[in-house]
Amino acid sequence: MIEEFVKATLAQDVGRGDLYALVEPSMDATAKIIAKSNGVMAGVEYINVLSKLEDFEIKWNKNDSQTFTKGDVLATLHGTSHVLLKIERTLLNMLLHASSIATLTKKYVDIVEPYGVKLLDTRKTRPLLRVFEKYATRCGGAVNHRMGLDDSLMIKDTHHKTIKDLKSYIEKARKVIPFTSKIEVEVEDFEMAKIAFAAGADIVMCDNMTPSQVEEIVKYRDENFSHILLEASGNISFETIEGYAKTGVDAISSGSLIHQANWIDLSMKID
Repeated sequence: MIEEFVKATLAQDVGRGDLYALVEPSMDATAKIIAKSNGVMAGVEYINVLSKLEDFEIKWNKNDSQTFTKGDVLATLHGTSHVLLKIERTLLNMLLHASSIATLTKKYVDIVEPYGVKLLDTRKTRPLLRVFEKYATRCGGAVNHRMGLDDSLMIKDTHHKTIKDLKSYIEKARKVIPFTSKIEVEVEDFEMAKIAFAAGADIVMCDNMTPSQVEEIVKYRDENFSHILLEASGNISFETIEGYAKTGVDAISSGSLIHQANWIDLSMKID
């Protein structure tokens, strides 16, 4: 899957061929990837595939999940000038995109980790980039939520409109979904949470609640259904996430890790 993604990304940029290569013969060249801002590395796994496909050498000074600071030389490349100049933008785009997500994710992780809470990503990813973007959140220290509808059964607010009896639905679901698949139920208030607990959910997601509302549900869970996991979600930002981490939930999910990540600054320089 990674190789197909890398090939498609490069093909988009190269088109029918790099016009630069038509003018002068190729020569040996060396280049460096330089950090122009602080960040967390992500993208190494993909760029290693690019180096094999395009036959250039790359020596990494930083690996995925490692932090870097402005001025660091992240990697040194060696190959022909035609190849290095052809892959420059593809390489930087993948490294920038992934590292920017990893950098923001790490900031969130640093807040929730002291409370023993897992940080989860969501399915709010760019079309056809889910695997790549979720890989980037892992590099930043997050744990992947489900990759798609086939991972686990999540009953969201829209699903509730089609389900007459939640307990009966979950009992039927247990008979048809894979044995290892979990069932997660999204709830909007304390009463819905009690119904989800009693219905046999594996995970209950507290959606769009205040930290005090979540705390109430955590207390009820701990006293009555301690085996059920609790997740907080919904409009959780960098400014509010610590309040949710303090409630005692097992995990917090946020789409912001991906859709609010601003690009950091990296560049490639030919020696």
